[in-house]
Amino acid sequence: MTMREATIPVELPTGTVAVSAEYEIPDQAWAFAAVAHGAGAGFRHPFLLGFASGLSREGVATVRFNFPYVEQGRRMPGPAGHAITTWTAVEAQVRESAAGAPLFAIGKSYGGRMASMAAAQGAITPAGLVYLGYPLHPPGRPDKPRVEHLPDVPQPQLFLEGTNDPFVDPHEQLEAAVASCPAAEISWIEGGGHSFEVKGRKRPAADIGAELAIGVATWMRSVAG
Repeated sequence: MTMREATIPVELPTGTVAVSAEYEIPDQAWAFAAVAHGAGAGFRHPFLLGFASGLSREGVATVRFNFPYVEQGRRMPGPAGHAITTWTAVEAQVRESAAGAPLFAIGKSYGGRMASMAAAQGAITPAGLVYLGYPLHPPGRPDKPRVEHLPDVPQPQLFLEGTNDPFVDPHEQLEAAVASCPAAEISWIEGGGHSFEVKGRKRPAADIGAELAIGVATWMRSVAG
């Protein structure tokens, strides 16, 4: 197992921002995953730490990284274009470490949505994409769907969603969006909220992430062949 810190330069219109990243590479990794955080947390959130460790135990190498707004100490995400450029920079650097292994793009909420936009534009070309709680719309606002670009994503997509997540209510709206994609599927987590917490079952965020990683790795294997 190799663990190391790194910085990834991201060329933005306002100048270059070096975003922080951490690699976790198990021996004889068969796949590589770039893992992005949600809007309200950085790359060291316990959920992501647990998720990455869980993937490592399944033989998947990971790199977790910050978006520029987090690196600069801001709470609110910047323009979507900045996040897409970040995804592009991360993929370019990770491919140098992946040594030909299939590369997947994975993101929690906002991070996953930004990956989907990058893939739809052809800015990144991963083997597949995994969304850990895709934010289909703001809570209580199904009239504001974020789905227009999803059919333009050519790669296989896995939507991991909690059945009690207010970002995907009603479920039929997400199911229709997924059905419009070339190759996509939903894996429902019964009782799960937006961070996959289950009411009445208190668990550390790291444990939740680690458990989800098992199913994600299984899906990745099916895509990688």
